Amino acid sequence: MFSHIMLGANDLEASRQFYDATLGALGHKPGFKDERGRYFYITETGIFIVTEPINGEAATGGNGSTIGFAAKSPEEADAWHAAGLANGGTAIEDPPGIREGGGMKLHIAYLRDPAGNKICAMHQIPK
Repeated sequence: MFSHIMLGANDLEASRQFYDATLGALGHKPGFKDERGRYFYITETGIFIVTEPINGEAATGGNGSTIGFAAKSPEEADAWHAAGLANGGTAIEDPPGIREGGGMKLHIAYLRDPAGNKICAMHQIPK
């Protein structure tokens, strides 16, 4: 459904370190920097980009927004969470674990990245 997602960052190197670690825990390669200073994480299913805001103002987390990353297992989601905490992320909401609703059973872990963006890793547990 999505071609790419771009998030703002105030400290690109702190964000690069954070996303290299968290996305690395999900099996993705480190980001690469383009000529504009943005970091790109390219996968078979889409592109994730971290950049300073084009308008020159501070990046802020979107109120009510969450970006979710797919995890292959509950253990991978937990490793993602641990990597985020070790690299400048902040734990939010309940600890990583099972959430049920809408006929689904999910293992979810939530963090705020160094710029305050709300992100999660999610593994859908088969019925």
